[in-house]
Amino acid sequence: MAEAAKTEAQNEERRPNVQYDVRPAALSRWRRMQVAVIGWVVYAALRILGPTLRIELLGWQHVDRIHAAGRQFIWSFWHRGSICAAWVGRHKGIVVMNSTNFDGQWTRRAVERLGFGTAQGSSTRGGLRGLVEMARYLEQGHDVAFTIDGPRGPRYVAKRGSVMLSKATGAAILCFHVALRRAYVFRRTWDLTQFPHPFSQAAVFIAPPIVVAPKAGEVEQASSLRQVQAALDDLRRQGEEWVSRGSKAENGK
Repeated sequence: MAEAAKTEAQNEERRPNVQYDVRPAALSRWRRMQVAVIGWVVYAALRILGPTLRIELLGWQHVDRIHAAGRQFIWSFWHRGSICAAWVGRHKGIVVMNSTNFDGQWTRRAVERLGFGTAQGSSTRGGLRGLVEMARYLEQGHDVAFTIDGPRGPRYVAKRGSVMLSKATGAAILCFHVALRRAYVFRRTWDLTQFPHPFSQAAVFIAPPIVVAPKAGEVEQASSLRQVQAALDDLRRQGEEWVSRGSKAENGK
């Protein structure tokens, strides 16, 4: 019994801290096959549908202003808009934090084919390791991105990752929201993922930057997180109003 306890203690010491553990989730052979297939299908679908989308960018001056100053930024957006956001941000060298679970593994395959970099980690596993990787990419001149309510929700509740990264690097947080006039909604998913219909109108709403001071304490960081939450809530409201106006215009024809 003592020997078994000693062995278990040694094993525990060798296990990485959960916030630094970025090992891919163990998957069955069937699930690994699904990762490969889904990754290709999502990528191919975006390559076919993406060029048909009519995309309007609202607030892009914030992006230009930050880049003109020679600085990088931290994109923050709701998980629900990931698919359309992947098309908008393709081939710009953006690095996204990517979870190591099943969904994260097929997502990684799809987005890397679209020219994104990935840093493995999430709020539930490998988060601190992922933040270190993203800070390194920011120093190298890359912008980075978070699905800020991922990987499992709650939907529309911002988590601390972007605030922590802004504090550590000085990079500005840019919140944005993707609205689609016509989309298929995966209603069994926690985030109600949207997949755009061909030739749908889309709008990307971008808020002014938020910067967290390097010496910000817990109170200041909590205040910054509330600013991020409020900005994303306001962008979502604007997006819903934009979709509603489009529906009324179509019904009025």
